[in-house]
Amino acid sequence: MAEFSDFEKLDIRVGRIIWAEPFIEAKKPAYKLKIDFGKEIGIKQSSAQIVSLYEPSDLIDRQILAVVNFPPKRIAGFMSEVLVLGTYSKDGVVLVRPDREVEIGDKLG
Repeated sequence: MAEFSDFEKLDIRVGRIIWAEPFIEAKKPAYKLKIDFGKEIGIKQSSAQIVSLYEPSDLIDRQILAVVNFPPKRIAGFMSEVLVLGTYSKDGVVLVRPDREVEIGDKLG
């Protein structure tokens, strides 16, 4: 069983998607994203398998939650620096996001 101290190790922040394009090289359909996390963390990139529910134009300017302190992971030649959070629904992955506008870089707690 996980301990509360395990949760405290995760740095989950609010970011704003500023760029999205199809990730053609990926084995599974995905998008490449650039996400702004504010002054402290800056702009990071990620890949996300969310193509069944979102178009790239739907994602621009959307706030999301992401784990920002995992090590970067190379996926099909692309360096994914953060893990965008979503829930697995019957129709595909649904992004986790604040229910109102908040400051980018805000920490989940």
